Amino acid sequence: MSDSGFSYTLDEIKQMSEDVLKVAKSLGASQAEAELSLSIGQNVSVRMQEVEHIEYNRDKGMSVTVYFGKQKGHASTSDLSAQALKDTVAAACNIAKYTAKDDFCGLADAELMAKAIPDLDLHHPWQLTVDEAALLAQQCEEAALAVDARIINSEGASVSTGTGFFAYSNSHGFTGGYPSSRHGISCSVIAESDDSMQRDYWYATARTAADLQSPAEIGRIAGERTVKRLNSRKIKTCQVPVLFEASLASGLISTLISAISGGNLYRKSSFLLDSLGQQIASPLLNIYEDPFVKKGLASSPFDNEGVATNARQLVKDGVLQGYVLSSYSARKLGLKTTGNAGGNHNLIVQSGALDFAGLLKEMGTGLVVTELLGHGMNMVTGDYSRGAAGYWVENGVIVHPVEEITIASNMADMLKMIVAVGNDVLVQGSKQVGSILIEHMTVACE
Repeated sequence: MSDSGFSYTLDEIKQMSEDVLKVAKSLGASQAEAELSLSIGQNVSVRMQEVEHIEYNRDKGMSVTVYFGKQKGHASTSDLSAQALKDTVAAACNIAKYTAKDDFCGLADAELMAKAIPDLDLHHPWQLTVDEAALLAQQCEEAALAVDARIINSEGASVSTGTGFFAYSNSHGFTGGYPSSRHGISCSVIAESDDSMQRDYWYATARTAADLQSPAEIGRIAGERTVKRLNSRKIKTCQVPVLFEASLASGLISTLISAISGGNLYRKSSFLLDSLGQQIASPLLNIYEDPFVKKGLASSPFDNEGVATNARQLVKDGVLQGYVLSSYSARKLGLKTTGNAGGNHNLIVQSGALDFAGLLKEMGTGLVVTELLGHGMNMVTGDYSRGAAGYWVENGVIVHPVEEITIASNMADMLKMIVAVGNDVLVQGSKQVGSILIEHMTVACE
């Protein structure tokens, strides 16, 4: 990686992370863990075909956590010089002396460390000059503006590239790290008709540029989504089926994951407390976690504590099979870590047989939600109320856009009222899921 533009190689920062642990041990720490990372990125955005922003980032950092028995200290630095690393370790050790004892802190168990680190094909640098990135962004925006004469303005299009690598070590003797990349293209435009003005957007993100939708396609989708929202109407308060399009359905899955994650569980701030082995959702819901998807946006052979990750089924036929735990939260709950320190890995929701058009026919009359506003979700009770916009559907056909509405229900009920999961799977992050149809929710005019 000497020609990568970084000041250090992966092997060098692995050695530096191990050196940090030696310093911690020399200062009396009983356990320690350290992570070093470097990243380079570029973002070029245009608006109305003119370059508007050119941003570069070049970041590096080291964080270290030390344990003196059951006392913990943490410190970080962006200076990777030898003296700065030593000073940062000393600061963490000093902090630990003044912290209260916590019987649940400490490294994950040594026998859980990853033994093998497979290549998951996560590193695909995209060597773009500023001019090349600007041209792609212009093509994207141009395609959006060309969709309809009613698109009269733009919030811009952007092309971003990023690559980096990290190394993690702990005093169990574990050291691991790997390079990765992430690239994206996005576009947002504004349309106007009579007294109606609307905006919408589209984006794509992937490990490799070859897996991105083309700039023209992203722009076209952004333009079409914007025009479809023109001349929105309000609707009367009602209880109807609600279809969350794929881009928003991932949010429902995120809420479920938050509810079964360690922090919310041990704090007793989840509507899914003590739900392991229980029917928490419709039998149609099946969720798999697969950390080993090649080029996956959330793939990793080990978690933030060096614990080996494992492919598993989280929800089977609506029954919860496992929680999402780090070693700390697992100890608080009297359980074992699930290799999820730092979050979940690729979550794959099993699709049904229906595409988006089929879901509309299945729904009959109801609401398609394409945008959500606010954060009206109570994690303790499951009560759900969000501002929304989308489309009104009659007899399986979209008849007009709607806005200024609120959708409300309870998340525990919503999960059990899933009547279909579409095969229109969208991959824009760590979750792969199609549109989700809920049997009914309250839809109210604001």
